[in-house]
Amino acid sequence: MKNNSKLPLPDDFSLVLGGPLYQLFIRARLTTHTLDLVKRRVIIISLFTWFPLLFLSALAGDALGGAVKVPFIYDVDVHVRFLLALPLMLVAEIVVHKRMSLTIQQFIERRIVSPETRPEFDALISSAMRLRNSVAIEVILIALVLTVTHYLWASQIALESATWYASITDGQRHYSLAGYWFGYVSIPVFQFLLARWIFRIFIWARFLWQVSRLDLHLVPTHPDRAAGLGFLGGSAAAFMPLLLSQGCLLAGLIANQIFHEGKTLLDFKPEIVAGVAFFLILVLGPLCVFAPRLAQVKRQGLLEYGALANRYVREFEDKWLRGGAPLDEALVGSGDIQSLNDLAGSFDIVQTMRPFPFSKTVVLQTAITVLAPVLPLTLTMISLEDLLKRLVGVLL
Repeated sequence: MKNNSKLPLPDDFSLVLGGPLYQLFIRARLTTHTLDLVKRRVIIISLFTWFPLLFLSALAGDALGGAVKVPFIYDVDVHVRFLLALPLMLVAEIVVHKRMSLTIQQFIERRIVSPETRPEFDALISSAMRLRNSVAIEVILIALVLTVTHYLWASQIALESATWYASITDGQRHYSLAGYWFGYVSIPVFQFLLARWIFRIFIWARFLWQVSRLDLHLVPTHPDRAAGLGFLGGSAAAFMPLLLSQGCLLAGLIANQIFHEGKTLLDFKPEIVAGVAFFLILVLGPLCVFAPRLAQVKRQGLLEYGALANRYVREFEDKWLRGGAPLDEALVGSGDIQSLNDLAGSFDIVQTMRPFPFSKTVVLQTAITVLAPVLPLTLTMISLEDLLKRLVGVLL
């Protein structure tokens, strides 16, 4: 579908196809206007962030051993971060791009956005795309990555032991050559890509909030029990590669602390809970902007269908319980009984409408996606043999 108007159409909506970095990737032939060449992007960016660390640490004799406590090859976080988490963030761009445009089209195809409201809806899409393409925002993100987030990594996340990237003298960290590349190139690249994702989700949240303020046609008796907005719950699946990426990152950070700092998995219960909660809010939080509208639709539906049900039940009783039915009309097979049942079903749908346009299943799937990479670390607390025995015991 071609866009011949000044405003973007719903199928033009993309959180990914824009911004200075996207344009740079096109010029560098790392992507196309349809996000092809993903394998090339993954290989080149991963090697740019990971391979120099291997090479420089090997030159210093810290790749496999040496005098450091944590050689490069045993640093779980660095391998997971640049060989798993970073590629998954790049793959997530394709999934989000394809799924989100289809999601936006549902507002039109389901006539939730009426023809009268369509110009406002298209204007919101145009506003979101302008924000996505902002040069100033990406410059600000780069500045934050090189200052605030770098400080947080160096002070809170980096290992306190002597490692392949830094030695510790008098409580001060002294970077090796590999450490400078790690701290000032690889980590900032990763953090910038992550910051761009958070900014994209902000754009998504802002767009949904603006849409929720439009005059939408929502039907309280829609079978999805979300007044027709249930399709938005499926948008969470588009972010699954990103969630898996961050689950891998969390697992890598915890693994380093377990293997090299003598901590246990149980020491990180607050961090794991906080991480799952954060990503639930990050992905599902934007959908919650429709909660006030859904509550309003439910209240209005209960009033309207309650009044309709009351009138129908009175007429039903007058006809079948108080002698109002014609003598030649049989009760068995009467359509009145079926209509009464249908009305009860409609009222039940309104009464059980969800406060959010997603189900508990979506919440559970999102949480499991983040937790899945952390689960193998349970083997640090129990042997695989004991774990299998317990699983067999549970199953049998």
